[in-house]
Amino acid sequence: MPDNSSRRNFLAAGLALPASALAATTGLPSPKPAAPTGTAKPSLQFRTLGKTGLKVTSMGFGCMVTSDPVVIAQAVEMGVNFFDTARVYQGGNNERMVGAALKGKRQNLILSSKTLAPTKEGALAHLDTSLKELQTDYLDIWYLHSKSKPEHVTDELLEAQRIAKQQGKIRFAGISSHVGHRELIPAVIKSGKFDVLLCSYNFTMGHTIDDLLEQTRAAGIGVVAMKVFAGGYKPIPAVKSDPEVIQRLHREGAMFAALKWAMKNKHVDTTIPSITDLDQLDEDLRSMSSPFTPADEQVLTAQLEFLRPRYCRMCNSCDGVCAQGLPVADVLRFLMYAEGYGQFPMARENFLAMPEELRNVRCGDCSDCTVKCKNGVHVKERLQRAQEIFA
Repeated sequence: MPDNSSRRNFLAAGLALPASALAATTGLPSPKPAAPTGTAKPSLQFRTLGKTGLKVTSMGFGCMVTSDPVVIAQAVEMGVNFFDTARVYQGGNNERMVGAALKGKRQNLILSSKTLAPTKEGALAHLDTSLKELQTDYLDIWYLHSKSKPEHVTDELLEAQRIAKQQGKIRFAGISSHVGHRELIPAVIKSGKFDVLLCSYNFTMGHTIDDLLEQTRAAGIGVVAMKVFAGGYKPIPAVKSDPEVIQRLHREGAMFAALKWAMKNKHVDTTIPSITDLDQLDEDLRSMSSPFTPADEQVLTAQLEFLRPRYCRMCNSCDGVCAQGLPVADVLRFLMYAEGYGQFPMARENFLAMPEELRNVRCGDCSDCTVKCKNGVHVKERLQRAQEIFA
């Protein structure tokens, strides 16, 4: 950890630069990836995170669902240098675990965290807590988390980031977005206030936001991709497909191909897949040196058939459509946390954080659902599922 003098020096340089548990219900077995070698280091790829100048591995480490610090320590040993967490993850315990795992290694790593606080005072208090729990005196990137509309980015939150930079507690200001990219990202670019964008991006979205990512990068804003596994659903899809594709799905699942798909976009600087164990870490590391192939495309086509009725692509076209006012994309995301990530407590905590009138909505009371998903998600069925298990 740098002393205050050296930290101020590199912060001054940085500021001169211009401104991201329920198993799935199919009943099918999860694939078992190959065990890690634990010896030879993989071939690493590094990219520059916009005009921040930070050199990041193209595969970073999303710590949200990680509970074993050994996995994080092993990632550092293997050369991964970008780690992402948030104040809200695991009720605050995730930052504490990440801080302990990275103790003594901080100086050579790039570390980001996030705040959901709606006020300047709350955000700055979150930041101080994050620094304490992470055992560091600065963050490389601090995100205003989970924004979907320009009006969610208030002047006082921007002031909080300005103050944090001035005090040397953060190097770069970021913003993260799960949905609403078409509305939010142009406003982020126009504002000139942000150094890094963290947004959902995966194969189910196709090329729908590629133009936005290109514009973001052209503006000098670094791009970090999250939700790259499209929900993390690991069961093998029972679909009609080429037998060789099904065999490959059984052998290693679609996660390997999904990560390679995200990384092949030249406008994505790094990715932050959630990593829970050493097997998954090994597989994800291999993706950096493995080209995306036609066989990968076949695997993802089969996986998309499985995901179509259950996974929200976060296009936000359903915003404001529900007759009862439900934030449909958010509720479907909470369900994904439970079914795909296996993080039921976190999913239920998010559901219960909604206003009481929304928590009490029951889709079964509606004779006909006003939300018709253009991507084929069975919206009413999925919302009822969420209401059954979380309420």
